[in-house]
Amino acid sequence: MTITVRTRVAIVGAGPAGLLLSHLLADAGIESIILDRRGRDEIESTIRAGILEQETVRVLSETGASDRVLTVGNRHDGIELHFEGEGHRIDFPSLTGRSVWLYPQHEALKDLIAARLAAGQDLRFETEATAVGDVESDHPWVTATSADGTDLRIKAEFVVGADGSRSVVRPAVTGSSSGGYFREYPFAWFGILCEAPPSSDELIYSNSPDGFALISQRSATVQRMYFQCDPEADPHAVSEAEIWDTLQARVPGTALTEGPIFQRDVLRFRSFVAHELRHGRAVLVGDAAHTVPPTGAKGMNLAVADVVLLDRALRALLLETDTRLIDAFADTALRRIWKAQHFSWWMTSMLHTASDASAFDQRRQVGELRSVVESEAGRTFLAEAYTGWPHGV
Repeated sequence: MTITVRTRVAIVGAGPAGLLLSHLLADAGIESIILDRRGRDEIESTIRAGILEQETVRVLSETGASDRVLTVGNRHDGIELHFEGEGHRIDFPSLTGRSVWLYPQHEALKDLIAARLAAGQDLRFETEATAVGDVESDHPWVTATSADGTDLRIKAEFVVGADGSRSVVRPAVTGSSSGGYFREYPFAWFGILCEAPPSSDELIYSNSPDGFALISQRSATVQRMYFQCDPEADPHAVSEAEIWDTLQARVPGTALTEGPIFQRDVLRFRSFVAHELRHGRAVLVGDAAHTVPPTGAKGMNLAVADVVLLDRALRALLLETDTRLIDAFADTALRRIWKAQHFSWWMTSMLHTASDASAFDQRRQVGELRSVVESEAGRTFLAEAYTGWPHGV
């Protein structure tokens, strides 16, 4: 037997985009249902990157979605570009008047889930969406199956695909599950989590002849670090000593604080933008619409920017029957998405070492880095993009 429920907005995916959208819509009195195939524990414990732009922090804090982003998150006023054995600090406030916050995505998800459940949100974990239909009508639907095998049909006025890179909603928008612009990079990141105090007050992005390294943080006692590796690398095929030797060699002149490694993984690099972001009464946001390499720290921030735009559009459509903002949604969102794609590609290409790089290529890369750090205009360009553009731009 199929159970049928009705709502105004059916949201597939309980990631940052889906949860924040439901939070913003609820403030306008627009009800929604959120589905996610994962359980709550999995969502809240999967560790992801955690650099939030100032606008993202503002949205989370001012709307009541997260108080901890300001009390637990750490404000960072710059990053260090490291090359040829020297560090060069990019000071964000002096260049742009903005900062970023280190606040891991899984912590933001804990805040959002708690806020939505406290508000009585219909949030269905371990419920897998299976199909989306009738998006060209005023009454699209989503079918799903819960963990106990119950079939569900949600009738809505709008469907939002916030369900990640393997989106079930995407075929209803683009015509296929893979319809989009795609680029795969020839390298990956070998990432570790370790028990240690921070090696640096701010993130270090290091270019070296041996490859890229990122010295990041998670808390006062847990650190996240990465080094460039082959996409087919086995994260368990190297010893802890080899990992620390590799990281230290790629940040010469900086003494890393070592500690026990309790998690290791290999993160592949891909760029993707869906051919279409909206079709009829269905739309894609977050990773369902686009993915970026992590070098530019844009993933969750792009998702939040998508949602801010979509919230305005859905309020106009569902409360005032005004279609102008939803009709403009894709074009407006794509301007920011492609700027973020460019910045992520630029940071990636400037900092990583290609396997076939010649001596000329390596020296040209250093010339590019010097053009950035030795020019106020170059530093400002990087700082503006890294700290994020105003929402709607």
